Amino acid sequence: MWIYWTRRSVGTVFPFHKGLSFLVEEQLMEAKRRAVLVGGLAAAASVAGVVGANAVSSGDPATLRPGNEPPDVRGRIHFDQASRDAAADDFGHIVHKTPVAVLTPESSRDIESTVRWTRALRGTVAPQGQSHSVWGRSMTSNGVVVDMSTLRSVRSVESDRVVVDAGAKWSEVLAATLPQGKTPPVLADYLELSVGGTLVVGGVGGTTSRYGVQSDNVLELEVVTGEGRRITCSAHRDSDLFDAVRAGLGQVGLITRATLKLVAAPSSVRRFLLVYPDLATFLHDARLLSADDRFDAVQGAILPSPAGGFVFRLDAAKYFTGNPPDDAALTAGLSDDPARRTASTLAYFDYVNRLAALEALLRGNGQWFNPHPWLTTFIGDSKVEAVVTDELARINPPADLGQFGQVVLSPIKRGAISSPLLRLPSDGLSYAFNFVRVPTTADAANAQRLVDVNKQIYGRVKAAGGTLYPVSAFPMSKNDWRAHFGSAFGRLSIAKRRYDPSDVMTPGYEVF
Repeated sequence: MWIYWTRRSVGTVFPFHKGLSFLVEEQLMEAKRRAVLVGGLAAAASVAGVVGANAVSSGDPATLRPGNEPPDVRGRIHFDQASRDAAADDFGHIVHKTPVAVLTPESSRDIESTVRWTRALRGTVAPQGQSHSVWGRSMTSNGVVVDMSTLRSVRSVESDRVVVDAGAKWSEVLAATLPQGKTPPVLADYLELSVGGTLVVGGVGGTTSRYGVQSDNVLELEVVTGEGRRITCSAHRDSDLFDAVRAGLGQVGLITRATLKLVAAPSSVRRFLLVYPDLATFLHDARLLSADDRFDAVQGAILPSPAGGFVFRLDAAKYFTGNPPDDAALTAGLSDDPARRTASTLAYFDYVNRLAALEALLRGNGQWFNPHPWLTTFIGDSKVEAVVTDELARINPPADLGQFGQVVLSPIKRGAISSPLLRLPSDGLSYAFNFVRVPTTADAANAQRLVDVNKQIYGRVKAAGGTLYPVSAFPMSKNDWRAHFGSAFGRLSIAKRRYDPSDVMTPGYEVF
């Protein structure tokens, strides 16, 4: 249910959605906690010599004294309504939480100071990169949002690695590495996401079956923990923190810098769109192509057909430099419809940036700004046909997906993934099974309907041994998260107690 609550201390009214278990007692506890934090931040603004509703700190260093003075920052801490309202929205446009303040840091030292200050005031800290969450996961209503977009430098490019600030977008990383003939081995389909934002959830891409997720391809991370300590970690140094941060949903610390693996970048891509008459034939080829690795990237989609029903399609890409690959060898033994097969050759960047045209279209027609109640899961190969068949029978494509929406069904080999907190089914081959919904309306009731549908679908996927890729639009309880992480929850809990004992970091997931 939707509960509207007037927060008189900050003068806003906005909705919270926490499911049927939302209790009045939680509202009262939250109000008391916020009163302490708001009072401290208001006093800080006053001491900084700033007055009025649009107060912004001077940015001058000051001694940290909770409730009296602002933290030692060279960036800016914004208390004005416009900054706070901007941080209260995300790509989902479903959940809204207004923070008390927004930090635009100049360096990771600003983040350290702000985390210590906010922790002392019993508040929380939520990092935002490009705000591409679809369920308010990068928000806080009783603390400070850290706008990571001001920390976006690409610092060095070497033969096998690149060092970048966590607020850098993947498109900006590529702009620095491609002139050197290098690329990260795994890229998300949408390049305008931030590096830190994808590493904390894993980061699935077309080459995941070969190289793992993006968080598997990190050599070193600089992290500000929930205690406000800056620690550089890797597989060989503070490895418990390294493993708790990668795909750890930001629960123990905030990534400020990352050292990423690089591989040789191809100059071109030979791309095939393979069309299938039914799910069984589609899955036959998905398994075949996963087993023999003839393509570098294989992704699947189920698209609503204008004539009714669905079109099943595999998008297979072969990277190359110099002579093009042999088309006959690449398509040998496939069961797609040859008459509907299309092949093209693209420059590597044009291929990895292929969603830019769709983004431009959706921004142009306004649908980019509608709610995005997406669902992202994994289903094992042993159950995929039964589960997908059942779910396709349940949906009404125009209402549930929209004209530009689709159901993603992409094969992923479990053995390629090593980030311990990314949860996958036990099968050796799994599928990313996602509902990419692009509603044609901003209607809140329709968005809520699809959120409820997401929860139901996840329940059925979970019952079939599937798991969640946690960038989905529906609420999760603490017990839900414990079940999600399963045997890995103990590892995350230990890291939480060590690095964020006051439960400061990234409250939007509501894991702890």
